[in-house]
Amino acid sequence: MTAQTARREVDPGSTRVSVLRAEPWPARLRVVLQARQPVRAFGLVVAGWVLLACMVAWPLNVAWSMYAPLVVLAGLFLTPGWFAVVSASYAVCLGISAFMVRGWSVLQGFTLLALALTMTLMVMRTRSRERLGVQGNGGEDMLVDLRDRLLALGDMPSLPTGWHAESAIRSAYGDKFSGDLAVTSLSPDGHRLEVALVDLSGKGRTAGTRSLLCSGAIGGLLGQVEPERLLPAANHYLVRQEWPEGFATAVHLAVDLRTGDFTLGNAGHPAPIQFTAGSGRWSVLESAGGPVLGIIPEIQFPRSAGRLGRGDALVLYTDGVIEARGHDLSRGLDRLLGNAERLITSGFAGGARRLCADAQAGDSDDRAVVVIWRD
Repeated sequence: MTAQTARREVDPGSTRVSVLRAEPWPARLRVVLQARQPVRAFGLVVAGWVLLACMVAWPLNVAWSMYAPLVVLAGLFLTPGWFAVVSASYAVCLGISAFMVRGWSVLQGFTLLALALTMTLMVMRTRSRERLGVQGNGGEDMLVDLRDRLLALGDMPSLPTGWHAESAIRSAYGDKFSGDLAVTSLSPDGHRLEVALVDLSGKGRTAGTRSLLCSGAIGGLLGQVEPERLLPAANHYLVRQEWPEGFATAVHLAVDLRTGDFTLGNAGHPAPIQFTAGSGRWSVLESAGGPVLGIIPEIQFPRSAGRLGRGDALVLYTDGVIEARGHDLSRGLDRLLGNAERLITSGFAGGARRLCADAQAGDSDDRAVVVIWRD
């Protein structure tokens, strides 16, 4: 919140501080318009009767289809009750036009059917927005904002010299929401990087709302609790939600950027792979780990330790990268290791995107990859 949009007001002798928000004028205008449903409804009704008058004056030049834009406007900016009032007014206008001005014809019958279909669709739209408690495009704007915030949580922070990190998330069938999410945090002193890669049950829009909630919860924990406490806390959160499909797999990485030492916590998630520059080979970081999140309350998740030396790399990924219907996991893992081999010669930059694109599941599942490497 900037100085232009808010100011702080302190009551002398009181410890309470209130924040007065000066909303920008488009927001104030939107609030005023939303509070004036009768005025907008009256304007649309008047527009309908003016259009009827034009039909009477110029019957060959003014068509019934000109009511369609008015119906769409009413559906976008009116509540269901006021939309019904406006629609009833338009029905009267069309009836007068049919019986007193034009008479019936097959073409007018099809036009009337199209208008009725448009009204039905707009009724469904207004009722849907009423359930959300918003009018106009507010619901869509809210969902887009939430989606963008979800994606922003996975943005990699700027790392100290010699360190690099990238992430890529692709949803099933190109959907805008994903059941895979990445959350990152860099300590204020720049010494510790934490990354949590989570795969919620479901995919695409079916997991979208849970992704938004989980990303906020895990984002609030990351960097605020010790690494060994993060997965137990996330598990407690999911158990408490009691969602029908509330389980998730997760891997949590904490790296000391001064030494390259890291710890890994795993909750039923595919094991990360590490490239060691000394041997020139990739290896799978198998560890004890723990069960998936959201099933068993009050459980601990053991962590494994490792080190990223100069020239080394670490890849975290979700099961969509190695799973595919009709193929076993070993084949998908071999495919991932083969694709990772090509990164050795071409460079790790852009590797997260390339590994996502070459995933075993293709577009049939959500995929997410995080690549961290050191010069």
